[in-house]
Amino acid sequence: MIAFSPAKINLGLHILSKRDDGYHDIETIFYPIPWFDAIEIISSVNDASSSPSLHISGIAVPGHPDDNLCMKAYQLVKQDLPHLPAVEIYLHKTIPAGTGLGGGSANAATMLQLLNKKFALQLSDEKLLSYARQLGSDCAFFLQHQPCYATGRGDLLEPIAVSLKGYTLLVVCPGVHVSTAWAYQHVQPQASRTSLKERIQLPVEAWKNNLVNDFEDPVFAHFPVLREIKQQLYAAGACYASMSGSGSAVFGLFAQEMIPASLSFPNAITKVLRL
Repeated sequence: MIAFSPAKINLGLHILSKRDDGYHDIETIFYPIPWFDAIEIISSVNDASSSPSLHISGIAVPGHPDDNLCMKAYQLVKQDLPHLPAVEIYLHKTIPAGTGLGGGSANAATMLQLLNKKFALQLSDEKLLSYARQLGSDCAFFLQHQPCYATGRGDLLEPIAVSLKGYTLLVVCPGVHVSTAWAYQHVQPQASRTSLKERIQLPVEAWKNNLVNDFEDPVFAHFPVLREIKQQLYAAGACYASMSGSGSAVFGLFAQEMIPASLSFPNAITKVLRL
């Protein structure tokens, strides 16, 4: 059984306050984009007491396979359902890791859905959501399949009416790694301001001065190449440009169908998507 897990971008991201549990309260708009990894699971030839195995192709994924979120999703379900059969997991990566596009989180959410469907586990939406929240703050979003206004750690979700249909999206991944933990350590929470839930209702052309990603100030100061990419996108005619999540991907929204041919980002992974 095979499924495709999408990436996301953040349309604005406010860091509101530091929580007692060490996390931060945030607000953001998660928007799914048509850039996908592929995940296939097949039943293992071994018995149910054996461990799953993970095979990764495409873009390299750092870290040990046992730490991959696909494996963690399987193990989380296995804790509750000890007789869950062992599986072979084939993950083909096209979404770069560590870019703020949510590829790993989407893989985890898709893995939960695949296991539920393939083995007829009859897990409720509420149970899948509970698993997703344990795997990562933004994993829950990838069970929704629609734009959402997110609060809490990013796991409290409310569908929101926002559409970028007809726009062209250029995503630039320059190969810079930004640690999410580092980014949170260097951002300054700001609680009192107009909510993104209101700001997102403005015309896209007004987002430039109203939809802010709070991570940009500290991250751009440390990685000026990311600021330069954003400036290039605006210079090329983007009506809105921003870093996604804590980086390092930077994206530009263009009203026109064609991206200027002069726009070039050597040594970066780029993706042009018609929304």
